[in-house]
Amino acid sequence: MEYFVIITGGGSGLRVGGDIPKQFICLNEIPVIIHTINRFAEFAKTLIVTLPEKYFDYWEKIQRKYQFNVPHLLVKGGDTRFHSVKNAIEHLPDSGLVAIHDAVRPFATCHLIKSCFEHAEKYGTAVAAIPVKDSLRTVSNSKTKHTDRTNIFAVQTPQVFSCEIIKKSYNQAFHSDFTDDASVVESFGYDIQLVDGEELNFKITTPADLIMAECLMSLSP
Repeated sequence: MEYFVIITGGGSGLRVGGDIPKQFICLNEIPVIIHTINRFAEFAKTLIVTLPEKYFDYWEKIQRKYQFNVPHLLVKGGDTRFHSVKNAIEHLPDSGLVAIHDAVRPFATCHLIKSCFEHAEKYGTAVAAIPVKDSLRTVSNSKTKHTDRTNIFAVQTPQVFSCEIIKKSYNQAFHSDFTDDASVVESFGYDIQLVDGEELNFKITTPADLIMAECLMSLSP
C-alpha cells in the first residue's frame, strides 16, 4: 500500500516570539519544518506541505539557503487547519494511506510513524496519543471539581487514515469543533483507533516549548 504525508504548516502563529511563524524558527541552526519533513521523507510516495501563501517565496529562500531538496508538493494553507488539510487532500489518490502531521512537531520517531501507518493499514485510522498524567479539574460557575483522568488521552500527530476515509470525511462542512483530523473523521461516522504516542513528540507552541526543543536538539547525535 502506498503511503502519503501531509505536513501542516498553514498557520502563521507567532506565539513563540519573533517575527516569523514558528515553523521557520531554527533549532540547531535548521528550521523546525525541515527537521519535521526529514522525519517523514523516507515514508512518503508523495509529500505535501501546506504553508500560508504569503510565505511561499520565503520557503523557497529557506530551501536554497539550507540546501534542502526533499521532493514535495507545496499547497496553500487555509484560514484554519481544516481548510489547509482540505486543500492538501485534493492532491491525494483514492487509495493508499496518508499521515497528517504538524510542522512544529519535529521529534516524531521512525518507530511512531511506522506504527501509525501499520495500524491504519489494518483499521483505516490511527492517531498517536498519550495518557494524561496530571490531575485534572473542571471549572463550572467558578467552582472546580476533580475529574477522573483514567480514560483521558492527549492527542498528537501523526494521524493516519486511508485516503478513502479522509477524503470522504473532508467533504463535510467545517465546524468549530474540528480541532484536528480525528475529530473530522469521527464526525463523519468512523471510529478512531489510538496508537501509543511519545512524550517527546510535543508541539512547539510557547516559548517554553521552544526552550525544551532546543535542549533536545542539542542532545541529538
